Amino acid sequence: MADFLGMMKQAAQLQSKMKELQDELDRTEVEGAAGGGLVTVTLSAKGDLKGVKLDDSLMKPGETEILEDLLVAAHADARRKAEEVMQDKMKNLTGGLPLPPGMKLF
Repeated sequence: MADFLGMMKQAAQLQSKMKELQDELDRTEVEGAAGGGLVTVTLSAKGDLKGVKLDDSLMKPGETEILEDLLVAAHADARRKAEEVMQDKMKNLTGGLPLPPGMKLF
């Protein structure tokens, strides 16, 4: 019975730590860039889009396809960085316990 109570206590602590981690991931921002910095995208570490910056030189008629491609590339770059931040923070929380690829806790 003591083992069960100890496990319940550990589960409650883990739940509290997960909540703190989620809050931290909401506050942590990563930036992705494309086109040599002509387009930057800012995401939270959870992947929420926070901002987009476009260089004025991209605002030319007939260049919308280039701009669209750069936005997608910058978002992908930021998303990759957000995943790295999340994995690092999860590794700290789980004590290095490896999670199966693709497993998301959020």
